[in-house]
Amino acid sequence: MASTRLLTPAENAYQYPLLIKQLLASGPRLAGSQEIIYANISRYTYTELQARIGRLANALTKAGVKAGDTVAVMDWDTPRYLECFFAVPMIGAVLHTVNVRLSPDQIVYTMNHAEDDVVLIHDDFLPILDAVKDQIETVKHYIQLTDNNQPAAASVPVLGEYEQLLAQEDSHFDFPDFDENSIATCFYTTGTTGKPKGVMFSHRQLVMHTMAMVGSLSMFDEAPLLRSRSVYMPMTPMFHVHAWGVPYAATLMGIKQVYPGRYEPELLMDLIKTHNVTFSHCVPTIMQMLLATESIKDADLSNWQVLIGGSALTKGLCEAGAERGIRMYTGYGMSETCPILTITHLTPEDLELPLEQQAEVRVKTGVAIPLVQVEIVDTNGKPVAHDGQAKGEVVARSPWLTQSYLKEPEKGEELWLHGWLHTGDVASMEPNQTLMIKDRIKDVIKTGGEWLSSLDLENLISQHPAVAAAAVVGVADEKWGERPHALITLKPGQNVTQEDIQAHLQRYVDKGEINKWAIPRQMDFVDDIPKTSVGKINKKQIRDQLG
Repeated sequence: MASTRLLTPAENAYQYPLLIKQLLASGPRLAGSQEIIYANISRYTYTELQARIGRLANALTKAGVKAGDTVAVMDWDTPRYLECFFAVPMIGAVLHTVNVRLSPDQIVYTMNHAEDDVVLIHDDFLPILDAVKDQIETVKHYIQLTDNNQPAAASVPVLGEYEQLLAQEDSHFDFPDFDENSIATCFYTTGTTGKPKGVMFSHRQLVMHTMAMVGSLSMFDEAPLLRSRSVYMPMTPMFHVHAWGVPYAATLMGIKQVYPGRYEPELLMDLIKTHNVTFSHCVPTIMQMLLATESIKDADLSNWQVLIGGSALTKGLCEAGAERGIRMYTGYGMSETCPILTITHLTPEDLELPLEQQAEVRVKTGVAIPLVQVEIVDTNGKPVAHDGQAKGEVVARSPWLTQSYLKEPEKGEELWLHGWLHTGDVASMEPNQTLMIKDRIKDVIKTGGEWLSSLDLENLISQHPAVAAAAVVGVADEKWGERPHALITLKPGQNVTQEDIQAHLQRYVDKGEINKWAIPRQMDFVDDIPKTSVGKINKKQIRDQLG
């Protein structure tokens, strides 16, 4: 490391720590009367948000929560969750956002592994804990969350109902300063094998990620996703990487926020229309469900912009959205990266094209946002050419990448091999620094000595006008090693055959875009494609089902 001249501060200079409490200050200051809305249930202002966060901090403190303790939340996407995003880490505790879509055994494992002290739990999830409550080892208290006048009967001992507890507390809380490297949040990422792994982020990392997100989503005219007049509604569960970190950015900016609660496609679309939502983010499966709703038919969505992540945005889905006026952007990252690494970057020339013709660019994985380094490396860790053709693994560096896994340092060392975070994704890099993900390393289909991208095939199949979604996996083949097998869902009222899909793909063979052996000889038309707990295509489950 170079020998540099260090700044010597004045004796009384204040060392300003990058803490989550700093993110809360500007929203109420800039837009105190701006609203935060909970579906058709409630609404309040940013001034009230700040007061409620103070009340929650006092209620948690009275419940015995202190710095270093862990507070778990099991809730739908609500303003209560937003309040926990701030209050829990601001008192120095760790917020554990529980993935409520895991199996009861996995939920118990994550709660015990995280050593949860207090659990805030919605009525809807009480039955999950009822079956496993005797296996929970460290929890001292439960706080009940309800959307009804009469809370559901709880089989676990509760301190009280959330709103009643807040009503008893003062709105002022003197949030302390502490080390910005203190753990703020923890959640669990589920791989295809083994137990869930605990991912942790510090106050400093979340502040840095928020500031980079605010810049990336607002400063480019080519991608104006978050502006002061935006109306934001998440469609990514708040338990999943802090809803991609956008609630922190939206609160810092003081923009109108709409929280939908439980994801019901018709309700989501009604909220988008009622509140003129301008920005959301979701996985492709959610967008597919919205495009199939009845209420979308009379919706003007020309002001709605959506960041798609979690799984690849296919050209077919992007074009289907464009027909409704929806502007989709690709975001890329993973649980361990907080998550944003790259976002679609359109040029002024791209924007001059009709929206439907912009899909070619919008489906690309994008360009690294400020403060992110992304590289493509071969199996020896050496960078490959940025020519759009050479492929390798995506590795990354930035100030907000998780530094290890909770209580699993050996897996953290694997993640950070050679000082770069390894994503497990195969990609190429174009000369203009645009990243293009080709596949997960474990999902690449190895056939006849060549590597075939399942994502490329899914993208091409999706462009058939009858196809709603597709998933492609490799299945064992005695002659070729592996061959592609496709699962396909069709749009309502459509009826096509395997031969129709193969003829559609043959056009891309004729153009030289794919080889003829890439056309799947095995296809299943299904009502639904297996998904993970966060809505991604579950290719492990598909491979297991196919044998």
